[in-house]
Amino acid sequence: MTDTVTTTASLNKFEKFKAEKDGLVIKSEIEKFAALGWEAMNEIDRDHRLKWVGVFFRPVTPGKFMMRLRMPNGILTSSQMRVLAQVVQRYGDEGSADITTRQNIQLRGIRIEDLPDIFNRFDAVGLTTVQSGMDNVRNITGDPVAGLDADELYDTRELVQQIQDMLTNKGEGNPEFSNLPRKFNIAIAGGRDNSVHAEINDLAFVPAFKEGSGEQSPTPQKTFGFNVLVGGFFSAKRCEAAISLNAWVTPEDVVTVCRAVLEVFRDHGPRANRQKSRLMWLIDEWGLEKFRAEVENRLGKSLLFAAAKDEIDWEKRDHIGVYKQKQPGLNYVGLHIPVGRLDAEDMFEIARLAEVYGSGEIRFTVEQNIVIPNISDSRLATFLPEPLLERFSINPSLLARSLVSCTGAQFCNFALIETKNRALAMIKALEEELTFINPVRIHWTGCPNSCGQPQVADIGLMGTKTRKNGKTLEGVDIYMGGKVGKDAHLGTCVIKGIPCEDLQPVLQDLLIKNFGAKFKQEAVVVSNF
Repeated sequence: MTDTVTTTASLNKFEKFKAEKDGLVIKSEIEKFAALGWEAMNEIDRDHRLKWVGVFFRPVTPGKFMMRLRMPNGILTSSQMRVLAQVVQRYGDEGSADITTRQNIQLRGIRIEDLPDIFNRFDAVGLTTVQSGMDNVRNITGDPVAGLDADELYDTRELVQQIQDMLTNKGEGNPEFSNLPRKFNIAIAGGRDNSVHAEINDLAFVPAFKEGSGEQSPTPQKTFGFNVLVGGFFSAKRCEAAISLNAWVTPEDVVTVCRAVLEVFRDHGPRANRQKSRLMWLIDEWGLEKFRAEVENRLGKSLLFAAAKDEIDWEKRDHIGVYKQKQPGLNYVGLHIPVGRLDAEDMFEIARLAEVYGSGEIRFTVEQNIVIPNISDSRLATFLPEPLLERFSINPSLLARSLVSCTGAQFCNFALIETKNRALAMIKALEEELTFINPVRIHWTGCPNSCGQPQVADIGLMGTKTRKNGKTLEGVDIYMGGKVGKDAHLGTCVIKGIPCEDLQPVLQDLLIKNFGAKFKQEAVVVSNF
């Protein structure tokens, strides 16, 4: 590594404590912390270094930690889900789980004294939390119906697992990649509909065919691979869509390209200002050609230029409902999980359904929903009336269907407003007033860090503080124009500082004017205008 990593002079406080002790060292200290208790812990260990093993201190719930897993491609087994449910169940009303917008899951209510037992339970079923927070590569996303979809171009599962194994030393922790300048997101798209939101990742691979002539044939041959995108990210300081590296790689080169890009970012990425430390800031500083050249230097070979076009030519699918798999006689069923929130009973029941009706496999989507695959034609008629599907519907209402929300102020100290409960209440109120002809993607995020990804929504709501009648209130900035699927692009802020208490009529107006919604005949027209 270069001196940008090892020199402590003029470093910010995060770089200084990382230089003092690598975050992975915390793995060997879990038993000590459990005996010590959270209040007696060193604050840097408690507030920051624990994140290297996926444990997050939350000042809004002192003594109750959050745990973030790693779920490559959003896939887990019923046995793993049952262990997660047991952990959540232990904490009663304070325990819950949230599916995230990176096909992952986070557990809430965790006590520090229970960490040794929890990690032992995880180890027994092949779960890991390592390097899931702070300046590490976050959960690697892939197509949620990889290996199931008859129209897929590439099954992303093995590649995603290989990248995770490389980054984390097969879940044990890898100090080569545990000290990046900032967090880093990777996605691999295997289908035609950009189900991973490639454009918002630091590094993304999207399917593309490269044309060329074979040595023995003058006829143009098409070879499958991926065009490479770099630099996409959301932050409080800046939001950018990923740009083309002007590179095309075969599936066999994806893992080595990931390694090369990460080594360049690790060794040369800016570390002085935490607000300017994501990959795009390095690309800005160097220029794309220099960045590409350094990646090639790490690879030890030149990269081929990008294919003229990628294969993202479908509108985005949400996978909610019943769908035929490419395996004859089998189906996958997508369940809508309102704002991704689960309790222990839900998790046990999902595990049971996956075992009884499918193959015991469960998948998460970036929209915070669940897919249960491998349900035979003969079992569908018994599966669909299951009571859980009354709440986790396969045919939700058009507005609820595409609702996404971050954690919000209930559990997150960064959030400026409550999101999940408010989002559900708002959707219910709007659906009581209006009728809709198409789904409308509404995303809530509690702060400018944009975990709820409002910039990719039809209507995005970002938490803020605003003033009304001399008082400070919870409010939102409204984003519109986000596009996913083919021709994906980010939306922009169109209205700032709407108090949450005044939001319903504003959303009604936007839905009517822009998305074809109409008032129900019996509804009372609500308007502030």
